[in-house]
Amino acid sequence: MSRLLHLGVFFTGVGPNLLWTEPDFADHTHIDTFIHVAKTLERGLFDAFFLGEGLRVRENRGTVHALDVAGRPDAITQLAALAAETTHIGLVATQNTTYNYPADLARRLASLDAVSGGRAGWNIVTTDNAWTGENFRHGGWLPHARRYERAGAFVETAKALWRGERVAADEDLLRLDAVGAVPPSPQGRPVLFQAGDSPGGRDLAARHADVVFSANTSYEKAAAYAADLRERLRAYGRPEDAVRILPGASVVLGDTRAEAEEKARWIKREQTTGPRALAYLEQFWGKDLSGYDPDGPLPDIDPTDEELDPSRGTLPIEFRTGKAARIAGWRKLAAEGSLSIRDLVIAVSPGHDRFVGTPGQVADEWTRFVRDGVVDGFNLLPERLPGTVEDVVDRLVPQLQERGVYRTAYTGTTLREHLSLSL
Repeated sequence: MSRLLHLGVFFTGVGPNLLWTEPDFADHTHIDTFIHVAKTLERGLFDAFFLGEGLRVRENRGTVHALDVAGRPDAITQLAALAAETTHIGLVATQNTTYNYPADLARRLASLDAVSGGRAGWNIVTTDNAWTGENFRHGGWLPHARRYERAGAFVETAKALWRGERVAADEDLLRLDAVGAVPPSPQGRPVLFQAGDSPGGRDLAARHADVVFSANTSYEKAAAYAADLRERLRAYGRPEDAVRILPGASVVLGDTRAEAEEKARWIKREQTTGPRALAYLEQFWGKDLSGYDPDGPLPDIDPTDEELDPSRGTLPIEFRTGKAARIAGWRKLAAEGSLSIRDLVIAVSPGHDRFVGTPGQVADEWTRFVRDGVVDGFNLLPERLPGTVEDVVDRLVPQLQERGVYRTAYTGTTLREHLSLSL
């Protein structure tokens, strides 16, 4: 089979995905950690190393979220340092179109592309949370649809600047008059990644992206997502294979399936600490629940009447309405299963799906996905650093190579070449 599976790793830097309490957990802000992880991925012939972005520490109900206080260094700065320590792996920076300006960001991304020899990528995101906006004197200043309208204009402008064209615009969305200032790299321009799964996000991906992330890792959902994206690509006059689909996913490996499943249950429980479980419910109750025992029953008080303020929470958009019915359902579920607060949150909180099993079992599953064309690969979210990454490189990659769906050597030097993308 000629179809090969592509892999990236998303280094979030904050959030409940990471097992902070692990004794061998590496310092996630130290450059030595970034270098070690990137070199390990390069040894495993990965396509790309992704960094998240945090323009302000997170909040929960209007106050700093103490469980996520750790900040993230600027992604482009960190990746520029990694460019000197690596030779092949792609270096992808998450950068926000809501709180940046096209001429400045296009130049910074082009600079990363130039110093890395054509290995830069841009993960295009938008933001609606008010606390980030306050750092830019805007608050939550763009509604959902308007954010994607700005993002589309922003990306169009960046692409024009990378072509060396003059761009003039005085609309409220952009307001600029600029000319590209950095020469093209060996891959022409940075590779464009996009992660939105809403209709607006899918349209943005179909119009502009080279690679799209999704949250669809079950076979049926992945197939439906691929069909929808390809229909949108045709509508924009682009080839069906113009975009690589890399769902976000976690991997838990064991010597047996039973061992891997037990390990996966342990990871989920370790991720959902007592304070995190209480903070999760606080977003729905709208009240301080710190006095409740996370290993005790659900709060015996009624939630506030207000629906969730989407600019003040971190929940997926589909969780931001229907609060009363959701809490009623949770109470019933907890009563029927004798679930504690922590047990309930483990059961109902969203997250990326996990592939759980022996290296051979996971390799078989991934081989089916990629050969059937429902995905082009996966963007992995490691719970342990560097442990999860080392497991995948040392145990899973050889199994994929045996099945003929993973490269045995890099055949190019640029990120665009790794992904077999045209410009």
